Amino acid sequence: MQHLRFLQYVDAVARCGSFRGAAERLHVAASAVNRRIQDIEDELGVCLFERLPRGVRLTTEGELFVAYARRRQADLEGVLAQMQALKGLQRGTVKLAISQALAPSFLPRLMGQFQRSHPKVDFEVKVLDHALAIEALQGFEADVGMVFNPPVRHGLDVLAKMPARTCAVMAQGHPLAQRASVGLKECFAYPVVMPDASLAGRAILDRVVSATGLHPNVVLQANAFELMFGYLRHSQAIGFQTRVGDEAPPGLQWVPIQERRLHAGTVALLALPQRVLPACTAAFAQHVAHCMAEA
Repeated sequence: MQHLRFLQYVDAVARCGSFRGAAERLHVAASAVNRRIQDIEDELGVCLFERLPRGVRLTTEGELFVAYARRRQADLEGVLAQMQALKGLQRGTVKLAISQALAPSFLPRLMGQFQRSHPKVDFEVKVLDHALAIEALQGFEADVGMVFNPPVRHGLDVLAKMPARTCAVMAQGHPLAQRASVGLKECFAYPVVMPDASLAGRAILDRVVSATGLHPNVVLQANAFELMFGYLRHSQAIGFQTRVGDEAPPGLQWVPIQERRLHAGTVALLALPQRVLPACTAAFAQHVAHCMAEA
């Protein structure tokens, strides 16, 4: 266990980029962190970090070692969670990395449902774009991820998936809000709010716009749905979002888009290959997979 604690020092220095930052994160003296890192380097016979005028950065050997350290820590957390489950404690922390579209209602609903039967389980959630969510999984910052349109070659196991369509989003008082469906040409008659290129849904919209030859009047681009939703509530603009679940954001209305070129995307539940998930995380993943199958 002491050995694993020293591995935490390596991980903390790698994440913070300095001995001082790692010391603050671990609540120990910076000299103690520096000494432990030097002890590990002496034992291995390699330098894990390149010392810079301001901070440190991983060497090639350090990148290999920190990946090992994170795997060991993740495996230990999984074993501890399983031991707690055997005692009947049913407690633990589910660590998630998710796309923004899942944050307003879909994931909170699933977490609330799960905690009603597992009241001692809590959650740590990182809301990221799909590329950063995958990095968080690969860096052991999250145990499972839920992302929209993950890259084909992401090196992760798909535990479950479901289709998700892009809908028009507008204020409830908008002239098109009560329509059963709208066409893109009708949407583009109004000012348009677009997600920026860091969000997966933008690529789908760009392909359709290019294929149709339409020219939307884009008045706002942003990488945060809450900002876009806030703007839509106070304007006649129309935005676009992947519809996941049944509830539109407060004050807004979802309207399906009738456009044959606008194909459905995919929401995927992901985990590292051969990763033994903590018991509470595995149970939550099963709950999510069941809800995704129903959806």
